[in-house]
Amino acid sequence: MPIESSRRRFIQSVGGTLLGFTAKGQARFRPPNVVVILPDMWRGQALGCMGNPDVQTPNLDELAAQGMLFRHTFANTPLCCPARAILWTGTYASKNGMVANDLRLRESCTTIANVLSAAGYATGYIGKWHLDGGPRLPGFVPPGPRRHGFKYWAANECDHSNYFDTQYFRDDPVPILIKKFEVEAWFDLAIEFVSNPKNRPFFLVIAPSPPHEPYAAPVQYSRTYDPQKLEMRPDWTGEPTIGGEGKGRRLDIATYYASITAIDVQVGRLMRALARLGLEGDTIVLFISDHGNMLGSQGWTGKQVPWEESIRVPGILSYPSRIRAGQRAEALLSHVDIAPTLLGLCGAAVPQWMQGQNLASFVLGESTRTTDSVFFQIFGPWHHYDLPAGWRGVRTSRYMYAEWQSGPWLLYDLLEDPSETENLARRPNHSTTLREMKSRLAEWMRRAGDSWSFDWTVPVMDNGRLYRHKAFYSVDEYLKWAKEHGTTEDVGEKK
Repeated sequence: MPIESSRRRFIQSVGGTLLGFTAKGQARFRPPNVVVILPDMWRGQALGCMGNPDVQTPNLDELAAQGMLFRHTFANTPLCCPARAILWTGTYASKNGMVANDLRLRESCTTIANVLSAAGYATGYIGKWHLDGGPRLPGFVPPGPRRHGFKYWAANECDHSNYFDTQYFRDDPVPILIKKFEVEAWFDLAIEFVSNPKNRPFFLVIAPSPPHEPYAAPVQYSRTYDPQKLEMRPDWTGEPTIGGEGKGRRLDIATYYASITAIDVQVGRLMRALARLGLEGDTIVLFISDHGNMLGSQGWTGKQVPWEESIRVPGILSYPSRIRAGQRAEALLSHVDIAPTLLGLCGAAVPQWMQGQNLASFVLGESTRTTDSVFFQIFGPWHHYDLPAGWRGVRTSRYMYAEWQSGPWLLYDLLEDPSETENLARRPNHSTTLREMKSRLAEWMRRAGDSWSFDWTVPVMDNGRLYRHKAFYSVDEYLKWAKEHGTTEDVGEKK
């Protein structure tokens, strides 16, 4: 069956079932509203509720206190575009085709927004999209299938040039200017959206570009942080030498924290608005990020690497009417689980092709079943980040393992060495653990439909990125070009 036909049949099968969720003798199910807050490049350690003594996040700490804090939340592919595709489709990059930045997510992919829109939800997207390919500026994404189910639109493709002077688009290519800290504007729009009684129930994503570099924040927040008084992470090495974004110096980290506090203030504004509207109890709020930020740890900056500062992201889930307050979950959660879990909490059927776990029963206290490991993929090489090749990895509650195609790269015992200072991959006395983790990773690759042949950027792409002559395109357009040039592998094809 053609992909688009299959997609239509699936949406028709769930459309209309959600809002009419009743059973004889049972109360009618009230579908919750959903807000996903997705700042860019916010590492999981940069929260007060995660034990960071420096960063000030009182509103997010309160959000965690009234719901569930997932202390171990991970980006399966810690890079902007792949991470966002995984979040919305519930599939790994090797399936959805978003294996690098600045590709366009193929229109045939079904997202959580498609499903919830078909079920009667008002869907909205505000902020940075980064799934349409093409030049990042000016950033207009036309209405229709390239918005993947989001009907209300106040967004740009991607703009990290100036967070105090940017723009966004609605349904025509005329830019709407933002002449203040962009986060404030995004939350202004979000409060306007949730205040509209026509938008019930709603699924809204708010995706600010900060705290992604270039690090910047309003002066009142920057004054809060003294770079010399910050406590550096144990694996911080001072001036980093590897990586492509930011310097990781104390001043950068101070400004990074200042932008985080500025976002936290806006989260507080939104939560107060929901409370005023009487929506707080029946609104799911998920706070998460697309990937972390090394900021000088392990001598690296940026992301795309297997260390905790890169792969771990915030994971706060609040739903006061159904989630017991004050929970600190040790369960492993990753991006691929988000779409199926939110659909489960909304009472919607989870598509069989989604590859993540539906953890709704765990979140609601009805089950203790979770996953015992998380799978990671980076496709390469990426010269911008000094990565000589792609890597794959697996993390359990105790161990983190990553390998190149040529063999093992990293093995850490996180129980004995939480700061990942001792690489055990070459230690003979850990050969049994190494074999076990290699076997576990091989099984994950099989389950995800992944193989080392997916590192197909090597022979044909410029600088390890998926563009030719500065012309950006979708993975399907790449596949056509690659086959015309003698590459016949169906990499990234939707199965």
